[in-house]
Amino acid sequence: MLDAQSDVAVVVIPARYGSTRLPGKPLADVGGRPLIDHVWRRACLATLPERVIVATDDERIRHALPARAEIIMTSPHHPSGSDRVAEAVAGVKCGIVVNVQGDLPLLDPTLIDDLISLLRADRDLGMATVAVPILDAEEFRSPSVVKVVCDRRNHALYFSRAPIPWSRDHPGEPGDACRHVGIYAFRRSVLLQFAALAPTPLEQTEKLEQLRAIENGIVIGVIRRAESVPLEVDTPEDLAEARRVLAAMEARHRE
Repeated sequence: MLDAQSDVAVVVIPARYGSTRLPGKPLADVGGRPLIDHVWRRACLATLPERVIVATDDERIRHALPARAEIIMTSPHHPSGSDRVAEAVAGVKCGIVVNVQGDLPLLDPTLIDDLISLLRADRDLGMATVAVPILDAEEFRSPSVVKVVCDRRNHALYFSRAPIPWSRDHPGEPGDACRHVGIYAFRRSVLLQFAALAPTPLEQTEKLEQLRAIENGIVIGVIRRAESVPLEVDTPEDLAEARRVLAAMEARHRE
């Protein structure tokens, strides 16, 4: 018997000021607005969540967002975004939590709705995420591109920085390989369980925390999208590209 909150969904956007490659990233100016504001506004366009929450450890991020934005202040000592999200929802009544990274200014809000719909439809899943096709051999070989291999039910079998699956007949060619997109939906109970688990051997080897879920028997559903991966702002070069793309989009809207 499912409780009344099992299908209630919220979005949480973890945002910390410190960043190794791009300090102060959430406040970086993109078209006259902070990066985190773009992500928050895109997430608010999703139709299924009841709330969109920004979880941050810094008052500067709180004050950079509109007054109507819902903010939850969290500890500055979390090792990962998932831990920050888990703290944020500890007192939130919901059944599904979508973790949206705070560096996705071009986020497609339908991704949020699709992940929520998948968890509502398949009660065997503890988590859900997204994958897109790998377009070329360079992307396939790159350790910065995380690959995911699924079973016939589109449940994740493994995530890796290595080029998988490796074709014996066509070595080095991506074939039907898929790139993982770092957006997750969790059942709230699974998120709290996940955050309490110790790091696992494969997770530590690959430096991929989603392997902690697989190593502990949590089933991850994967939505396959046909389009390319959404732009993630991790470096100054990424930030410049986000500014260029958003400026071009705004110019088209003015025409």
